[in-house]
Amino acid sequence: MSFAKARRILFVLLLTIPVIAAISVVQSRINTIKTENNLTDTDIIENAPPIVAFVTVVMGSFRGLLANILWLRTNALQEEGKYYEMVQLASWITKLQPRFTGATAYLAWNMAYNISVTCSSHEDRWRWVQKGIELIRDEALVYNPGDPILYKELGWIYQHKIGNIMDDANQYYKNQLANQMMAVFGKGEPDWERMAAAPDNEEDLMKTLGTTEEFWNKLMEQDLDFREKYTSFADIEKDFKIFRRLPQKVRNALGDDPAKIAILDNYMRAKWLKEAYKLDAAFILDLNRKYGDLDWRLPEAHAIYWASKGIENDAKGEVNVDCERMITQSLKDAFMGGRLLIADQDKSHSFMTIPNLAVADAAIEAFRTAHSRQEVKSFHDAMRNFMKDIIVVMYTFGKYSKAESYYRELRKENPDNPVYRVPLDDFVMKEWREDARDATPQQAYDLLSGLLFRSMYMAAAGEQEQAEGHLNLANSIYNIYQDQQKDTQVRMGLEPFDDIKKATAEHFRQSMGIKPMPETLVPKDR
Repeated sequence: MSFAKARRILFVLLLTIPVIAAISVVQSRINTIKTENNLTDTDIIENAPPIVAFVTVVMGSFRGLLANILWLRTNALQEEGKYYEMVQLASWITKLQPRFTGATAYLAWNMAYNISVTCSSHEDRWRWVQKGIELIRDEALVYNPGDPILYKELGWIYQHKIGNIMDDANQYYKNQLANQMMAVFGKGEPDWERMAAAPDNEEDLMKTLGTTEEFWNKLMEQDLDFREKYTSFADIEKDFKIFRRLPQKVRNALGDDPAKIAILDNYMRAKWLKEAYKLDAAFILDLNRKYGDLDWRLPEAHAIYWASKGIENDAKGEVNVDCERMITQSLKDAFMGGRLLIADQDKSHSFMTIPNLAVADAAIEAFRTAHSRQEVKSFHDAMRNFMKDIIVVMYTFGKYSKAESYYRELRKENPDNPVYRVPLDDFVMKEWREDARDATPQQAYDLLSGLLFRSMYMAAAGEQEQAEGHLNLANSIYNIYQDQQKDTQVRMGLEPFDDIKKATAEHFRQSMGIKPMPETLVPKDR
């Protein structure tokens, strides 16, 4: 071999070695990205239904190619306005790439946000919001129960799309969610302890009731009327969902035993909640004990539920900062308007929200915990602003000692801030004026209902002059706010002032245990 040829070979080798090393580094980085983003196709997918398992084995790596084709088809359908076919394609993409949670999150967001607002009717918009929820809740989380991103995205639809005011149909969404939940556990306060203690399955239910499947089968054989209506225990469940209570024939079969009837009733409700909405009554009970009684007819409670699930089930064993932020923000929203007030039980659309004062302490503790755990300054800043809201709301609703306690705490944490050196009354009055100028509809409603509540309280105490003063202040703030929102009344406007007075009067009646509400306790306009 000549010297020149040997030199060329050596030169090629010297070039090849760094190229191979570079390729190795790039491939290693690609493998890391695939692993971090769950893009590997070799892992066994737990909880996968037969169709997903079948596709995983049969198609192998070709699943990605088919998923890409479906993505292109989905984009084309959206441009053409053919949305309903997209629902099926989104489901297929999720099944073809069950680990690619970012794709599912985008598809769900696209349906809940982009597609929904193309519909003119609120009913159609709500249908698309539900489709987005169902894609994550009923499919993606089944394949990826340890992915906090999915829990956060699901909670975000509840917190922002349903709970916020950015969509003109937001009140319709809230009403529909409330109606869904009340169909399961009624309009009153659900007994979460009994629902959480309900049997887990039909076999355990039969043991608890002291019956067997043969008992029901024999009943169907012997009772002609019963047999005509029910051919299986599943038929009883269907009937329960239609009428939202146990049929009288079933009550008779249990000997009208109140204890057994309560067990079966709570079993039906807990099962319905879990199967239809993937909500676990025992987990709800734990959250209520931790944060105070949340109102599960409202979106904030659902956002807290899914964010808490994201933290509990995080496969990495970490506390996801986005989930923790969602919990604190939703607790704040729950305090500001987290109790549903139904002024007329016969009108399912007559919903108004009022502050849920019971969650204040737990919400502050959640902010503190998040700040210490995540070491993110925004948690501390948000907590300080929230404490100002708590002080004003507590004061407005007559919880003076609580308001004073939080005000002292705020002073202690901010000793050099002159804003907190003024008396509590002056501080609250200043906040009222600022709130009236910059309020969201919920904040404006809370301020008005709080002032009206104080007016009624003072009227009950015989302080008619002060009562009328608060009433007139509420009326003035209402007019100022409505005038500022005259160009955005559909989205930002409030209910008529008289309706807010009536709803607050009902809240006052319930809070004070007054039945019925005396007319003298509803101050009149001058």
